[in-house]
Amino acid sequence: MKAIDVHVHPPRQPGLAPDISFQHVGRYFRLKQLPTNVQEMAALYKEQDIVGVIFSIDSETVSGDKPDSNDYLADIVKAHPQQFMGFACIDPWKGKRAVDELERSVTKLGLRGVKFHPIVQTFDPSDRQFYPLYQMASDLGVPVLFHTGFAAHGAGEPGGLGAKLKYARPILLDDVAADFPKLTIIMAHPAWPWMEEQIAIALHKANIYIDLSGWSPRYIPEQLIREAGSRLQDKVLFGSDYPFITPERWLKDFENIPIKEDARPKILLENARRVLKIP
Repeated sequence: MKAIDVHVHPPRQPGLAPDISFQHVGRYFRLKQLPTNVQEMAALYKEQDIVGVIFSIDSETVSGDKPDSNDYLADIVKAHPQQFMGFACIDPWKGKRAVDELERSVTKLGLRGVKFHPIVQTFDPSDRQFYPLYQMASDLGVPVLFHTGFAAHGAGEPGGLGAKLKYARPILLDDVAADFPKLTIIMAHPAWPWMEEQIAIALHKANIYIDLSGWSPRYIPEQLIREAGSRLQDKVLFGSDYPFITPERWLKDFENIPIKEDARPKILLENARRVLKIP
């Protein structure tokens, strides 16, 4: 295992209607076709000798779209245990059902964390009505991953398809990290245009990490690369955002960026191993 990719989107669950948001993001990244074959995805990660963390997004309450099930994600992990581990997709607006589903996903299905996308799911992460979800994740000892910063979802469309970027400001996670000090939080993506805010919070809160997914390393702003090689070298994780960016492309570009060599193995493997509690 040369790396752990903490940000992987699997193909749509068979039998469900196409995910409109997922398709729009694919167009934004200029993908000619979204992958549909889990076996091909697994073969890609095996060839690269990478373990991937897979998850989907459950926005059923606000979108009306049926999400990939957590059972589907767990089945992928069971079929390819050497290549994948999974995070639960949870709709925060489902109240106690969401809390119960998170507990079931971890204790019964073996998933290893939970993913939220505040823009797509239209919620403020710092709103205390969602605290029972964070308490459950903290009690279970699993990390919570939040999309932060700009989103491809809705980009370039009238009104951004109703998506509101404000929900992805890193500062909204500062309350969560402070109120749940035992909860591990991963801020997904370089959080442009709030990069300095993201760096400050990661430096201040020991339980907050950053994944570098969704950006080719050569385009990641210099201030985050500089911090990733110095003060944040124990807090930054490799993520590709597959299929929108492949792990092969991400790793190739990562080889050519100016970053301290001591930080590279931490970003690619060691930090994620610690966060995910992999022996």
